[in-house]
Amino acid sequence: MSVMTELDSRPEEVGKILVKVQDELRELRDHLLSKSDGQIISVADLENALARTEQGLQRKTEEVVHQINNSVMMLPLSDPKYGGELSSLETTIDLRRQPKATYYGKDKGGPGQLQLLPPRPNFLMKQPIQTQGLTPSQQLKQQCNLRAMANPYNAQNRNVLNDNYGIQLPLIPQKPEPRQIPLKPLTGSTVEHLTILPKANRVDAQLAPPPITEDDASKGIRSLIERGLIPPAAHLTLEPSPIRRQPALLHNPADKSKAPTISEMMPGLALVHLDVSNPVTENEPKSAVTSFPSAPTPRPTPQPASRTRESSASGRNKTPATVRTFEMPLQPLESEEPPPTTPASGDLKTLSHRFAIQNGHVKETQPEFLAFKQHYCLTWGSIVTTLKHLERMLTRFSVPIAFVNGDKLADLSMEFELERPPSIEHLLCVIVNRDDVEAMVTKPGRKFLGMNGQDLAATTIQSTWRMYCDRIAYLEYRKHKWAAGVIAISWIMHIKMVKVRHQLVRSRADQLENFKFRAKKFAASWDRIKTSKRVVIHIPSLGLAQKIRDSINDFGIQQNTQMARLCDIRDPNVDVIFVSPVPLSDETLQYYSKLLGLKAAVESGKVDDQCNMEDRFKIIVPEAIKSFPTHRMCLATLLKYSPQTMRRIKLMIRGRDAYIVTTVPHKDDLAVADYLEVPILAPEPEIARLYSTKSGCKRVFASAGVGMPPGEYDIYSLGQLHECLAQLVTENLGVQRWLFKLDEEFDGRGIAYCNITDHLKCYKWALKESQRYGEKWSKKWAQESAYIKIHAEIGDVLQYFAEPVNKNVFPTWEKFLAAFLGQGGVVEACPPAESITTLTVDMLIEPSGRINMVTCGDQIHAESQFSCWGISFPQSSVDPEVLNKVCLKIGDACKARGIVGYFTIDFVTFISGTAMDQRLWAVDLSLHYSDSLGLFQLVSYVTGGLLNTRSHVFEVEPPKEPKKPRRRRLAGTDELHDNNSRFAVMSTRLLHTNLAVVHYSVFFQMCRAHGIGYDIKEKQGSVFTLLDSFNRERLGMVTIGDTLQGGLATFARNLSVIHQEISAPNMQGVTNFKGAIGDIEGILGTTIQNAEEMLAAMRNEEES
Repeated sequence: MSVMTELDSRPEEVGKILVKVQDELRELRDHLLSKSDGQIISVADLENALARTEQGLQRKTEEVVHQINNSVMMLPLSDPKYGGELSSLETTIDLRRQPKATYYGKDKGGPGQLQLLPPRPNFLMKQPIQTQGLTPSQQLKQQCNLRAMANPYNAQNRNVLNDNYGIQLPLIPQKPEPRQIPLKPLTGSTVEHLTILPKANRVDAQLAPPPITEDDASKGIRSLIERGLIPPAAHLTLEPSPIRRQPALLHNPADKSKAPTISEMMPGLALVHLDVSNPVTENEPKSAVTSFPSAPTPRPTPQPASRTRESSASGRNKTPATVRTFEMPLQPLESEEPPPTTPASGDLKTLSHRFAIQNGHVKETQPEFLAFKQHYCLTWGSIVTTLKHLERMLTRFSVPIAFVNGDKLADLSMEFELERPPSIEHLLCVIVNRDDVEAMVTKPGRKFLGMNGQDLAATTIQSTWRMYCDRIAYLEYRKHKWAAGVIAISWIMHIKMVKVRHQLVRSRADQLENFKFRAKKFAASWDRIKTSKRVVIHIPSLGLAQKIRDSINDFGIQQNTQMARLCDIRDPNVDVIFVSPVPLSDETLQYYSKLLGLKAAVESGKVDDQCNMEDRFKIIVPEAIKSFPTHRMCLATLLKYSPQTMRRIKLMIRGRDAYIVTTVPHKDDLAVADYLEVPILAPEPEIARLYSTKSGCKRVFASAGVGMPPGEYDIYSLGQLHECLAQLVTENLGVQRWLFKLDEEFDGRGIAYCNITDHLKCYKWALKESQRYGEKWSKKWAQESAYIKIHAEIGDVLQYFAEPVNKNVFPTWEKFLAAFLGQGGVVEACPPAESITTLTVDMLIEPSGRINMVTCGDQIHAESQFSCWGISFPQSSVDPEVLNKVCLKIGDACKARGIVGYFTIDFVTFISGTAMDQRLWAVDLSLHYSDSLGLFQLVSYVTGGLLNTRSHVFEVEPPKEPKKPRRRRLAGTDELHDNNSRFAVMSTRLLHTNLAVVHYSVFFQMCRAHGIGYDIKEKQGSVFTLLDSFNRERLGMVTIGDTLQGGLATFARNLSVIHQEISAPNMQGVTNFKGAIGDIEGILGTTIQNAEEMLAAMRNEEES
């Protein structure tokens, strides 16, 4: 707090006063600290107040010293007041290091009062030094001596006292004061941040505010307002109020120089004011009496006029806060006019204008209302409107009396001046006794107690009833309208869907008609096209049913197993466009480019004669593959939804003869062909689907008159299944295992088996019955008793002992049976022999109607004996003449049904146990381009050989360089070994998960290190087909040798080497290499046994 002090024109007296005041304050503080006697005194507040007072006094003291040092000294005059002594005493006192005042806690003034006693001077003033007649320089020197003498801490104090007064003071060594290290300035904010509302309350203002804790309350009202816990426009009332209302004390002006009593003092120091403006008489005591301000009196209700009068009556200089003065015995000074009176601070709008409304009407003559009206005269128009709304509300609810806050009413009128009328909630906000009024307003039926209450009640009842009736009618109408809208939208969507279906049907019909038209034209010009320049568009699309496609893992890789179709460029008149179902890496494209570039080297037998064939083939990937990564669409559908690829292909074949070769025909193949305007070397999709089923192929075989296993087809019910199976078992008691095949599955996935005779209780009895009847057993009447017993047991046998082959697709017999009865299937006998060989023959029905055998081979089984894993080419299990005859019969049957293009026939051959003759059964027909056909094209490309379809021998051209024939001793004779025939073992089903960690470049280096490669000169060795460019888990391989045993052994060795190189003892991986090696070893054993039997037969013939 600042010290209100005025400088006098006589500074020597002011210095004495300041010294005395400092001593008194020091004594008072020491007294309070030592003798408080349990009184509640805030010592910290007193110390802070006194410290600030001392600082103010010290500052004023320095100003006095500065004025003395810079003033011009006058000659002294005589003054009788000092009894003949010098009238002018030039004394300068250094107060910067004065001791503090002493306080006493209790005194005679009363308990709990504080009193400041006169200070005790800490230096003795001797005979004043007379400076009469001294020069200014001497005066200045004398003043410096006086200052040094007055300050015992001054370094010249001892010398001055010794020179002037002869006093020799003892030399007291002083400890050097510790050097005060200046504090570093603080940077940043020194004010604690105010807390804010939680994020949920800031986002949604309708949420309940969080509770106010003690910490929040201790931070003050401003913090609560900033957090939003208290609305900014809230009217705050502190309970209890910090302002205590009491009458103001009016002091007599005559008592202004009278010392205040101790009871008027306050325990804390708010302000200290040194008032030296009032004159003091000589009779007054020289010791200053200290007066402290009393407790602050709260300001009453603002009355500016009365406060101004009070200030005028006091005749004293007022400050914004209540202050007391220190009266000291000083010399009379010239009176100065007090400063102008400061007007009372405060906002006039804080006055609360309140008035009452009784029975819904305001009394305009009451003084409160008149004062309110006078105060808001400038905005009275809008206030009157709001006031009328308030009166109507109070009248409506019969409120007897309500007290209105005029200020809030004025604010409300400004808010709703140009908007809609205020609501009841807004009007209640301006009422002081809101709780009472709101209780009346919210009370049910209150509004019917006033004037015309009965009429109002009747009107309300009528309106409520009409509203209820109209509401019910409206809800019913809206319900009907909603139902009508749903029906209308459903009907519109139905009509649109019907139109779309009709458009699709017409589009499919147009595409089919165009397909037939182009097929006829293609058949007429086939003889010319196959000998001229042409473009073959290979689309390896598996147009299977969507349910089957969804159950195939890596469906894109499954479609990409026929990359060997690129080898059609062996014909110099053929250019190939291959549509890839998966993206291919640059490494894969580079491999096929180098592989196809071996054509010239194969023809010449020289490795260096390689050529670039990239202008003869193009590999295209449809852009829709990225758009449908998980839909498992067939390649034809993806190509249909790839307009850029379609336009590119159309530009490539413009003006050239071209046709499409697909895999499994699909309806979208017709759409692609229709856009490209090219024919398809395949039957209609519906015909291909019909005769590719197991039941459909049985019809073809039956019409061709070829051998088939005993069985029944087109079975769609459980009863039919039991009856047919019981009849087949009765007729063929020698068949142990029976097979159940689904119509629409492929690759051996939809097959189940059951060893019926092992679990029939009546089987032995049935055998005796058949032996008893002998040749008559084929009659129905002879089999009837056995049929009845077998039929009774067949259901339980199937339920408990039938097993699906592929557990991944059909885990249990129940699921397989559900699929069997849903799509239909066949029941056929498994060959009753221990050694069974499966053959595959690929046929071609040209558009002109000519039937050709393309390739034939024996199947290799690795994962299942019902699934083809690989092919040994050409076949060596059946007499070629017999096989050709059967194939031609089946080809004629297919041709009669309008089948064109490539198709595959599966046979099984075995030695009959009874007649010891070789049987050949046709078991399956697939109307599509097979993997074995694609690998055959690769073998033909890298060897340049041809298949003799009559003798089933694959012959290659002999090397151009002369070579001595090798002799092999056979049966005691020398026989030339024929090097022109080749055998191949090929598969596209190689799977090993460890291949994923090996790049193709590393893989080929590894194969080269182990001697796995292809000899162009000898036209023997191994060739790979890369199927998966990214996962690299699947692979295709072909091994070519001059003997079947050599090809099989090379294939098995390659699998073993690859497995050992990429596998570790703790990382074997998932593979089918082991199963394939086992089956190949079995085939090798069979071939060796057959060779030994042939040698024995030849020796017997020679001996005979």
